[in-house]
Amino acid sequence: MHQPTQGAAPAAERVYLDHAATTPVRPEVVARMAQVLAGVGNPSSVHGEGRAARRILEDARTLLAGMLGTDPDGITFTSGGTEANDLALGAAPGRPVLVGATEHASVLEAVPDAPRIPVGPDGLIDMAALAGLLAEHRPGLVSVMLVNNETGVVQDIQRLAVEVHAAGALLHVDAVQALGKLPGVTLAALGCDLLTVSAHKIGGPQGVGALSARPGLLLPARLRGGGQEGRRRAGTHNLPGIAGFAQAIRLLDSAEPERLLGLRRRLEARLLAGLPDAAIAGAAAPRAPHITALVLLGRPAELQVIRLDLAGIAVSAGAACSSGKVQASHVLQAMGLGPLAGCALRLSLGWSSTEAEVDRAADAISGLHRPAGTLPAMAPPLPNGMTVAT
Repeated sequence: MHQPTQGAAPAAERVYLDHAATTPVRPEVVARMAQVLAGVGNPSSVHGEGRAARRILEDARTLLAGMLGTDPDGITFTSGGTEANDLALGAAPGRPVLVGATEHASVLEAVPDAPRIPVGPDGLIDMAALAGLLAEHRPGLVSVMLVNNETGVVQDIQRLAVEVHAAGALLHVDAVQALGKLPGVTLAALGCDLLTVSAHKIGGPQGVGALSARPGLLLPARLRGGGQEGRRRAGTHNLPGIAGFAQAIRLLDSAEPERLLGLRRRLEARLLAGLPDAAIAGAAAPRAPHITALVLLGRPAELQVIRLDLAGIAVSAGAACSSGKVQASHVLQAMGLGPLAGCALRLSLGWSSTEAEVDRAADAISGLHRPAGTLPAMAPPLPNGMTVAT
């Protein structure tokens, strides 16, 4: 039986606001995965059991292909968004790659020497800088995420696609935080060539994702040793995970983004009312409905996360990709926040979030800090594009 951390609130009383890291697995997904786990059969086998497993695999592939707007052959199942991103980054071998400065670590660390496309204070790609980098480096591929995983800022991918394709490059889009949160997450609607998605952000299991490629685009393998996935990705398929992914896709609700937007607005209104010296990073840009990056001047994020955890509120200080370490956000640093990059909380919503949870979290966060009508004397100034709430 799970025991809560000493001094922390019991699990039943906790509020989970870290859905951008992972969201709870839906009960229907658990049931479907259990059903597949109870069976037997490798999709690569030719006997009856193998063919039954192959049908489960290909049904999921067809479902995902239809949702993302490609042929089933354009879907490559992976171990998650990180592997899908890595596969995409190899789509133009021998040619340079450009990446956004606020990309997920799975992109930035996979191509550490790739030139980074700067963003403005609002978190949006600097189009003039992109044009200069395209002309200078003549890349084969550009990678920019649709929804930033720390701020929720939504990039204008259609505009980027025009510039990237005019320069003769492929465009890869990490849409892990966009699936189920934004409409039009398809290759055609975005105008991109490659699209990454992941199951565990939409109520599916961890450990399964996919890369969608436009029809006819050939991808060199990064993981070799078998003929699975059209020889693009070797290894025995995670069939229960893929079946769970498909079930989570079937459960997506077109009304959910509007519900989440209402919750996010409620959360931010209560936070800013209770914390006069707080600000929302990226508030000047279009944002996805489920992520809030709350900047609290002069208050280290690490201490805030710990104190809120003890109060029964699970939040993050940025991306959950640093082995449990709390570090200053490279996303907020790229947006020009400087020292404030270490003073931001990420609060993220999901399918199980409720108004009661939002209210409790807002009250808890506000209660941790004294009311302040003026900035603390030692607080650094806000960068351009950010204002203190009034």
